[in-house]
Amino acid sequence: MGGVRGRQAGRTRIAKELNAMDTTAPPATPPATRGQISRPSGLVENVYARIRDDIMSLKIAPNARIPVDSLVRELGVSQTPIREALSMLEANGLVTKQRFIGYCAAPTLNRKQFEDLYEIRLLVEPYGARRAAEKMHDRDLIDICGLALQMSPDRANESRAAYDLFAEQDSEFHTRIARGSGNELIAESLSRLHVHLHIFRLRFHPEITKEAYAEHALITRALQRRHPEEAEAAMRSHIQKSYERLVKFTVD
Repeated sequence: MGGVRGRQAGRTRIAKELNAMDTTAPPATPPATRGQISRPSGLVENVYARIRDDIMSLKIAPNARIPVDSLVRELGVSQTPIREALSMLEANGLVTKQRFIGYCAAPTLNRKQFEDLYEIRLLVEPYGARRAAEKMHDRDLIDICGLALQMSPDRANESRAAYDLFAEQDSEFHTRIARGSGNELIAESLSRLHVHLHIFRLRFHPEITKEAYAEHALITRALQRRHPEEAEAAMRSHIQKSYERLVKFTVD
């Protein structure tokens, strides 16, 4: 009886804190006028973010060459931070370096790569959600529920920049559940796959964000209930539906 009362008290506390939270997402910051980047201390990170945004939005098309000299002129910085940023993007799988050509935007996932990625996700993430339902700290659970509520599908479809923000939040949602499992190998494995950097390049459509938002709600509900089987099933269903939404946009 003590264990049941403890779990009920925990769920009540989480519900009260969630109700007290301001879950309205702050308005999206309008994109700044494009031009030369200022020179703050985090120069490489700013250059990285600019190039990454252009790759994610497909302004830099898959397989397109990324000329360093052009970026020097566009961003108003030297080659050094640009090359460092490109190396970081290469490590994340968004950029490739080809002999005699230089840096290029990575191709989008082909059918085989996409299917391999989702096979791994189905092996790892449902179990991670199951363990998170058992092990995630109350404070972390409150935070992840708040994050899920802030992922507005309507706002995400207002612009490509807002859509990319949804992709970042989606990645963070899955990362937090993996960490909440208490298994470091699960979290590290997903981190190395860079799942959401790749899948959100395949398709820009309201259907993706609206359905993902509803599926996240089922996952967070199961986590709040501390119901391992329900959390595992909700995550598996989410990944399977994500596969079905996107596989048709891959090529052989």
